[in-house]
Amino acid sequence: MNYKVLLLLLLLPCLSFESFGQKKAAAKMPKMIFGDTSRIGIPFAKDPHVIKFQGRYLMYYSIPAYLDQSNPIPGWGVGIAESKDLHKWHKVGEVTPASEYEKKGLAAPAALVVNGQVHLFYQTYGNGKKDAICHAVSSDGLKFTRDPSNPIFSPTGDWNCGRAIDAEVFPFKDKYLLYFATRDIDYKIQMQGVASAPLTGSFGREQWTQQCTASILKPELPWEGNCIEGASIIEKNGLLYMFYAGAYNNDPQQIGVAKSSDGIKWERLSNKPFLTNGDPGTWNSSESGHPHIFQDDNGKTYLFYQGNNNKGKNWYISNVEVKWNDQGPYLKKQR
Repeated sequence: MNYKVLLLLLLLPCLSFESFGQKKAAAKMPKMIFGDTSRIGIPFAKDPHVIKFQGRYLMYYSIPAYLDQSNPIPGWGVGIAESKDLHKWHKVGEVTPASEYEKKGLAAPAALVVNGQVHLFYQTYGNGKKDAICHAVSSDGLKFTRDPSNPIFSPTGDWNCGRAIDAEVFPFKDKYLLYFATRDIDYKIQMQGVASAPLTGSFGREQWTQQCTASILKPELPWEGNCIEGASIIEKNGLLYMFYAGAYNNDPQQIGVAKSSDGIKWERLSNKPFLTNGDPGTWNSSESGHPHIFQDDNGKTYLFYQGNNNKGKNWYISNVEVKWNDQGPYLKKQR
């Protein structure tokens, strides 16, 4: 027998096993997986928010501070990635601190297209109880001009500590609703609040009126731990559905859903998570968190979310298609 042929036959079982192992590992990864390595050298992207603008999909997300302390760009920022199919993404820009109130960083973006412009809502980062919601506007989705009234919103009342993060702005009936996460005065419990502004407004600070004197949704279920944050809103058949993150990061954070007819009073659809963290060994075993529900022009909806499997040493963003029936949303396929 030819020795080269004999050697190949001996190696085939090893090659086949290796190939099987690679396929098995690949099967654990979702169709979309995105991480930004530009700042710390490993994938790190959180808090996704997606829009379709000028014929392309744009995803805004949080990126961490540079490891190199001598870098002239301070603190956290917002990354911008582009896609043509909602699965393959590449980075096309950043929003970085540009004002005194942002000097420690900014994060958790939410984008809204109004009259051919992108309005970006985001939080200041690193100021504890003083973190607040800010606003900027862009004609191309990449370069933003700050609102001169920034920060545009922080809550009042003895039920919260004055902090506002994780903005979500959604038009409903005759107003815009601004959802935000805040904490109690002891800075332990994270919960949801809401403000409103007229549809004809400019999103400036003077436009917003707080619509609650207590939290509209706070953690009550065991899996929600001490935190509800990252609200993302969609309207279906006259009802609003809120996809929210329950529990603090890696606790594990998972995603729940609530519904409302007025945007202020909310009812959970289930006492269990809508999207759980992954099984041991999967890419999102530490959490599936901070959701964004995106509806495409064809009516299909996709749930974007963050995850990792190492307690937050790195972070990826993925998505899964969400289907709807008379009872509300359900997962076509959990990843």
